[in-house]
Amino acid sequence: MLKRECVEEFERKLASFPIITLLGPRQCGKTTFVRAALPDWTYLDLEKTSDVTPLLDDPEDRLKRLGGQVIFDEAQQAPDLFPLLRGLVDAQRQTNGRFVLLGSASPSLIHRISESLAGRSAFIEMSPFRWSEVHPQLPSAPLEDLWFRGGFPDAYLSAGDVECLDWMEAYVKTFIERDLAAWGVDVSAPLMRKLWTLLAHHHKGLWNASELGGALGINYHTVNRYADILEQTFLIRKLPSYFANIGKRLVKNPKVYFRDTGLLHYFLGIQRKEVLETHPARGGSWEGFVLEHLITAYARQIPGSRAYFWRTAAGAEVDLLMETAGRLVPYEIKLHSSPRRNDVRGLVSCLQDLKLAKGYVVYPGDKLYSLGEGLTALPAGDLLSGKTPLSEF
Repeated sequence: MLKRECVEEFERKLASFPIITLLGPRQCGKTTFVRAALPDWTYLDLEKTSDVTPLLDDPEDRLKRLGGQVIFDEAQQAPDLFPLLRGLVDAQRQTNGRFVLLGSASPSLIHRISESLAGRSAFIEMSPFRWSEVHPQLPSAPLEDLWFRGGFPDAYLSAGDVECLDWMEAYVKTFIERDLAAWGVDVSAPLMRKLWTLLAHHHKGLWNASELGGALGINYHTVNRYADILEQTFLIRKLPSYFANIGKRLVKNPKVYFRDTGLLHYFLGIQRKEVLETHPARGGSWEGFVLEHLITAYARQIPGSRAYFWRTAAGAEVDLLMETAGRLVPYEIKLHSSPRRNDVRGLVSCLQDLKLAKGYVVYPGDKLYSLGEGLTALPAGDLLSGKTPLSEF
């Protein structure tokens, strides 16, 4: 298993908080990471009957017997656990590094933790593999493989494209038919699959629940509820628009992206890398891939950063606008071998309207070069590998 970048953050917070809550999509590597990091800790899988039954029968006694240094996997399965953990923590408030909760970010999990363990638990979000994790450890692996297969470990490291496709099908089926029901989320499995597929075809488009509902024959309230489930389980991202009083009308609706391009390609029916090379969704897929890498990298390197896109009603647009440490950093993402200034007119307009000195074009080449007047073309491989700290941009 590849070493994960969150290890330093995990160790730091483990020394400072009694509880660590590690959240992320199912199968992104949370369990593997934590069990390797804490091999001597007691591990309980709350989806396993033999582990969860004694805990649910008499949770207070069971927790006292376990003591500290316990990992609770899929913690959303036992929400009544959280108030009891609060009592144990408060009884020894100065003792840190006692419990680790792993969860797939069900809405009930986050709500109960924030309600019961406020101030007692630190949160860490784990993503599927990022290029900055893959490249240093597999230097001969091409960036295109991670783009095509996505970052879920079992998909990315699968023996071939057929095996990757089999994993994707099993993942989607399990999530829709088992996981949501286990979390107490009442949805129609066929409808969820249809919406998920429809969202793949609207990837990087403006969010319009009424339009999607019309295509599915359902009301926009249902669309919003189902999409919220996908968002809260780290499977899609709604990227908000940036607002500034610049004397121009700005688009207000968010844009919607798949957070993992492997899942995106699965729902688009792109089953081989060769198909992706000529597929009409290729550009949007690349945009989402780079965008997701950048947002998660900013969250790790510069906590508190906020991500937006920028678009005027007249159509001038920038794919990603990062607000960080009192600065705005605009990125335009291009699937172009050598982008020029004329290819990024929206970025030029953004710099002028927001009075910014610098902007960046991320492209799949290997040379860094100037486009003039504050614009720089950045090779995606170098940028996403983490070689240069984002604070320098």
